Amino acid sequence: MEPLALKPLGARNLETAVTMARHYRDLNQPEEAESICRDVLAVAPDHEGALRTLGLALTDRFATRGATFEEAAEVFAKLSSEYDRVYFTGVAWERYGKSELGFSPHNALHAYEQALSAYARAEQLGPKDHPEPILRYNCCVRTIQTRPELRAELRRREQPVFEMGD
Repeated sequence: MEPLALKPLGARNLETAVTMARHYRDLNQPEEAESICRDVLAVAPDHEGALRTLGLALTDRFATRGATFEEAAEVFAKLSSEYDRVYFTGVAWERYGKSELGFSPHNALHAYEQALSAYARAEQLGPKDHPEPILRYNCCVRTIQTRPELRAELRRREQPVFEMGD
């Protein structure tokens, strides 16, 4: 049997492939979307649609520990627009925060705070008619306000630390 090898996509197939990857994400099949995006990026390493979709597919896998924040952040860092880099990194932080809710309130709160910072920066960078950063920011605030473990983590952080001297 011959060794297995990947087949390259043709340049004319790239847009169709990215559309398929988005469809697989919509079907909650991030592994398939990731694979397709990697095929596109093998031919066109700077393909914006493939980079965005790959990064989002990776964030879809945070909950199952199938991907890491660092992987998604590295992909989003390759986007050409500063707004997109900041906004999608905020999305990665927010989704990482969600994935940490049942495990580590400390990590979850930190991630949500990073997302809030990114969304505030994206709001400054983006067109004034794009509500996405504001909507995502508000979603993070509501999550922090309504999750008892995040409120408790905020209170714990705000308690003064006393040191006993000699």
